[in-house]
Amino acid sequence: MILVTGCSSGIGLALARMLYEHTEYRVVVTAREKSVSKLYEEFKESERFIIRTLDVTSEQSRKSLITDINQLWTGVDVLVNNAGISYRAVVEHMTTKDEMLQMETNYLGPMGLIRLCLPHMRDTGRGKIVNVSSVAGMLAMPTMSSYSASKFALEGACESLWYEMRPFGVKVCMVQPGFIHSQSFKNVYHTDQSEPTRNWSGPYKDFYQNMTPFVERMMNMSLTSPEKIAKIILEVIEKENVPLWIPATLDAKLFYYIRRAFPRRLLLPFLYWCLPKARTWGRDFSHKR
Repeated sequence: MILVTGCSSGIGLALARMLYEHTEYRVVVTAREKSVSKLYEEFKESERFIIRTLDVTSEQSRKSLITDINQLWTGVDVLVNNAGISYRAVVEHMTTKDEMLQMETNYLGPMGLIRLCLPHMRDTGRGKIVNVSSVAGMLAMPTMSSYSASKFALEGACESLWYEMRPFGVKVCMVQPGFIHSQSFKNVYHTDQSEPTRNWSGPYKDFYQNMTPFVERMMNMSLTSPEKIAKIILEVIEKENVPLWIPATLDAKLFYYIRRAFPRRLLLPFLYWCLPKARTWGRDFSHKR
């Protein structure tokens, strides 16, 4: 039995479509209450394919879903943690409230689901936990500190989980996409201070004015579609043995090897040099000695 979160768009929707056609699997696809209608419009529920509302940030919502699945199908055999959000803001513009929403969605929620699914997987001696991470879980970028923090946290916890689950036959995998050809850059979250209409004239204007079009340009140039990532996840589900880390796009593979090849003292200056107009950032506001 396969549980997939965050299926209203992007990778989650693409994976839901693939699993809908694979009639050998029992599947539960989920989305938030405001988005779940998209799934009911596209898919017809059956004895093997079910749609459910899930707020990954709510402990009660997570428990209620897993209880229903346990009663219906005895437990989750494959958990795909795909739901996630991304804030666009420099560190100084984040607030505790914004940080908590980022972490609850991308880290605390997925970890809560993992804990609820593990007892069944341990008892049966098999199972898979597939987390959709990000290249931002390898390398951080300016204006994306909170998002990277959530992905670094998820990667660190699941690296530890890989050791803990190995004796019980449960596989753990981190699928790490980079830039994907989609419109998801339009769905980023902003804080009050990072809202484009309010703060692009302050000290961090160069960061926002350059990073936002840079990310958009890279996503438009990418040859990787959500369907391609979904296909990789499907292959992970079908394979017996999978690695902990799977860089899932060309840029993710490139960053994977750059991080390991470059000396640490050279890595960040090199990446900084690669960012658009980075050598002029903050020049109008800096008193750097």
